[in-house]
Amino acid sequence: MRPNRGYTGFVERPSFLSRSSRRWLQAIAIAIALLFPIGANTARAVTQPASGASTAHVYLLRGVLNIFSLGLDDIAIKLKAQGIPVTVANFASWSSLAEEAAAQYKSGRLKTIILVGHSSGATALPDMVAKLDQLSVPVKLAIGLDSVFRTSLSGRVGRYVNFYIANGAGTPVEKGKQFQGTLENVNVQSVPGVGHMSIDKNEVMQRKVIKEIDAAVFGRSLTTSAAQKPQQPAAVGAGSSGAARAASAPN
Repeated sequence: MRPNRGYTGFVERPSFLSRSSRRWLQAIAIAIALLFPIGANTARAVTQPASGASTAHVYLLRGVLNIFSLGLDDIAIKLKAQGIPVTVANFASWSSLAEEAAAQYKSGRLKTIILVGHSSGATALPDMVAKLDQLSVPVKLAIGLDSVFRTSLSGRVGRYVNFYIANGAGTPVEKGKQFQGTLENVNVQSVPGVGHMSIDKNEVMQRKVIKEIDAAVFGRSLTTSAAQKPQQPAAVGAGSSGAARAASAPN
């Protein structure tokens, strides 16, 4: 038997409460949508491409015993503050780091590889560049800080900058027959307070290194690079190139 339409007892009350609840829920949902456009933010997160910093990686190689290149840790902190991923390791790890970088590059998670080394770490850079080249992985930038042995480059690197102290332990880097890229030897003996044990900790040199990295990662112009504002040092060892004889002005 059909209920009386005028009946307002218990049977009809749940229907009334249900309609009221739906209206309140709809009102709350509209308010939340206006205050927090969740859908729009989600869409931006999905479609926004990875930044240049997030797809770059800087490998910093310390010298002997891990206790003489602690300035690289300071550089790493400053790079992380810019959102650039970094790895700091002893120079003896260069081969395994090259394999790790190659795997990341081939997976597509890594697009820009940058190498920095101090002392023995700088001496290991050409080996790391050559191995990455053998693995068909390009290096965009490599920076050496006072390599202690005369080394030659092979393989591919977009830009190789060798900061060295001509009147100290450091030496220029030479181009090998198989080298492809740009090499710049920069004598920094005129930088105040610079020495083999302090070149990585020197604030002037740290700014130079970070400026080079920023140019590679973010495309910033090197308007005051060492090569553009050279100073002539008192003396340089025989056999060095004109670029090697150019001393860097502090910036």
